[in-house]
Amino acid sequence: MRAENFTSVTQFILVGLSNHRKTQILLFVVILLIYLLTVVGNLVIIMLIQVDSRLHTPMYFFLTHLSSLEICYVTSTVPQMLSHLLAGNGAISFSRCAAQMYIALSLGSTEGLLLGTMAYDRYLAICHPLLYVIAMGRWRQLQLALASWAGGFLLSVMNVGCTLRLPFCGPNHINHFFCELPVVLKLACADTHVTEAVIFGAAVLILLVPLSVILTSYGLILSSVLQMQSASGRHKAFSTCASHLAVVTLFYGTVISMYMRPRSGTATDLDKRIAIFYIVVTPLLNPIIYTLRNKDVHDAVAKVIQRWGLEPKLKH
Repeated sequence: MRAENFTSVTQFILVGLSNHRKTQILLFVVILLIYLLTVVGNLVIIMLIQVDSRLHTPMYFFLTHLSSLEICYVTSTVPQMLSHLLAGNGAISFSRCAAQMYIALSLGSTEGLLLGTMAYDRYLAICHPLLYVIAMGRWRQLQLALASWAGGFLLSVMNVGCTLRLPFCGPNHINHFFCELPVVLKLACADTHVTEAVIFGAAVLILLVPLSVILTSYGLILSSVLQMQSASGRHKAFSTCASHLAVVTLFYGTVISMYMRPRSGTATDLDKRIAIFYIVVTPLLNPIIYTLRNKDVHDAVAKVIQRWGLEPKLKH
């Protein structure tokens, strides 16, 4: 094959979730609603943490970063998916596809590292409460948050860079609803074994290392909680950790099954179904899971409602 044929692909066609027009319209309505709820829910969490001084703690500092991350994450993929569902056309330029692939992978990688950081924070708070204030000072919080963001974006440069160095000469149909790295890689017109090994190695750093930190932290937390004398203290610790573990299970379970399972030669519909969970579902559930049984957040909501209720009366 001549060299000029290797650069023939200038755009990709995203197959999307369905080719049936009525199904596309239905999916557009449902996903738009989920997207709006996700953005509003995470914005509410950020707002509550900012206005209530009782929530100015390390746990809620990291939760602010997680909520901000989720808003960016869904916005990097869902608006384009909605546009394609409405138009019935999944065409995307090569450069836009590459940009989306990098941004989505970077944000997803950052979330993996940030969840590990949040588990470490909970371990210090519950198992070493006397040292917690010193060990998790403001500067340490900033260091851990910055390391999560920087690690996610830098590792993604390596992954996407290795992928984009490969030639893409056709076909150009992507069996997905956005440009996700493992699916795009399958369209390369060259041997991808080295690139797949690099991606797998990065996945170990981004997924398995933080997951090991999380499992170790919560194992130590469980041991410490069981030794607590106070029933209310045990209940509060279990409630907080249960919400974190729910997020971890949803996120890591689906992402690991996407990035670390053996790859087939062509993309399947299973890839799209798995991606729906960590692209659409998890960002919606995060604000719900973190606030549903959280007394501190409930008190913050009541305080804001009370304040808004009193302000009109004071004006009169």
